[in-house]
Amino acid sequence: MNSAAPAPASNAWFAFALITVVTWGVYGILLHKGQVAMADPVNGRMKAFLFVGIAYFLVAVLAPLAILKGAAFSNYPTAGWSWSLIAGVAGAVGAFGTLLAFGAKGRPPEVMAIVFAGAPVINAIVSLYISRHEIDFSNVSWKFYVGIALALVGGALVTLYKPNPAPKKPGVAQVSPARPAVAKTS
Repeated sequence: MNSAAPAPASNAWFAFALITVVTWGVYGILLHKGQVAMADPVNGRMKAFLFVGIAYFLVAVLAPLAILKGAAFSNYPTAGWSWSLIAGVAGAVGAFGTLLAFGAKGRPPEVMAIVFAGAPVINAIVSLYISRHEIDFSNVSWKFYVGIALALVGGALVTLYKPNPAPKKPGVAQVSPARPAVAKTS
């Protein structure tokens, strides 16, 4: 007779989701700082993108290889690896698009507000499309559609009404001491 109680539901997923919220929340500003710190107006974006790729390699290639050291590589279904590869390309193109937006004079507060307000809407639409055969659309709550609209309105409001930088105060001009004239000797 097994009298073990069912395991309580774990909320670990929520903690992991919050890790993503924080890391993706700082992503744009850190990427912009990296691009600017490259001190290369022509190639700074691509240099920053290169290091994003190196970071992805370290975190998304070397770490899983270490964890999967005993896993059989012959057991990678085509649908699994191909969708995962497409997801990786989508993420990399998104990072590239972010850098291009910065290069076109977009600033992190505006660019990332648009990205993070628009991405959930795209996610909802694509998720609905992919699982369209499993969803009874007649039972979708009106609140779902209001949520999509609020995400779009929220992104627009944050972009349009963000705080502007304080005007720079006029500084005192730095005057260098006059150098004495050097007499020429012939």
